[in-house]
Amino acid sequence: MKKLKYFLTNILLMIFLVSCSLPGLGGNVKNEVVIASGNNLERQVLAEYSAQMIEHYTDLKTTQINNLGSSTLIFRAFENGDINVSAAMYTGTSLTGELAMDPITDPKKAMDVVQKEYKKRFNRTWFNSYGFDNTYAFMVTKDFAKKHDLKKVSDLEKLEKEQGLSVGVDMSWIDRPGDGYKAFKEKYQFSFDNMYPMEIGLVYSALNSNNMDVVLGYSTDGRINAYDLVILEDDKELFPAYDCSAVVDDEILKTYPELKDVFKKMENTIDNDTMQLLNRKASEELTETNIIVENFLKEHNYFEGDSK
Repeated sequence: MKKLKYFLTNILLMIFLVSCSLPGLGGNVKNEVVIASGNNLERQVLAEYSAQMIEHYTDLKTTQINNLGSSTLIFRAFENGDINVSAAMYTGTSLTGELAMDPITDPKKAMDVVQKEYKKRFNRTWFNSYGFDNTYAFMVTKDFAKKHDLKKVSDLEKLEKEQGLSVGVDMSWIDRPGDGYKAFKEKYQFSFDNMYPMEIGLVYSALNSNNMDVVLGYSTDGRINAYDLVILEDDKELFPAYDCSAVVDDEILKTYPELKDVFKKMENTIDNDTMQLLNRKASEELTETNIIVENFLKEHNYFEGDSK
């Protein structure tokens, strides 16, 4: 009954979003470049990256929409014709979301599938990854890793049995299908006796203040860099690939074919460490995203000559 109620609620939400434009969004964007950003800093940084690269290499002007709080809302904005660019889409999220497919742990295969399916179903181009993936990751402090010689998630099993671990995890992860706690126990063949569900934003400070031994966070969060944390290798490949790319409607690419070269220039330009640093500047140093991106692009000479 609970699952049925959840299913019907989502169906009603989808119908509502398809039937009307989202608040604050425009109508027809056939001749405008309108970029979906989001309400998280990583998406906002990447929207700025797209906008500044487009305006550097073309005569086009861009508009950014920052009030879209999820991949579902971004997808519906595409469907409504309110946007024609998403600066950040994640393979793992779209596979199990709008594509309604099973998770894929192999990054190359996941990318191949979303690129083909997005082209076939939606007439949109899913570009190759910026060069990073923002997936769930278990992490510890550098001192804790050094003290207990921790390099991968499997290394936690011995420590859990010998002394027990306090583990802080995202609340939504515990019952998450596919790569949640149930799947963790099946893959890694051990469990945590002292696991504490909390808001995802709190796990990093809990670890940094030594209130937790281990936490589950996001692999490109800026606080990893700020707090000098160590990500443990997911050696049993529990978490699917969440490679991040720009997605662009094919209609705007036909109208302005020069856009294709711009987005290709951005492929493989940001690795996980770099994304952590950019996120840190936004979240911890409170630098405006346009300044963060402007400095990043000047440092790399706007990736001149990097069109593939």
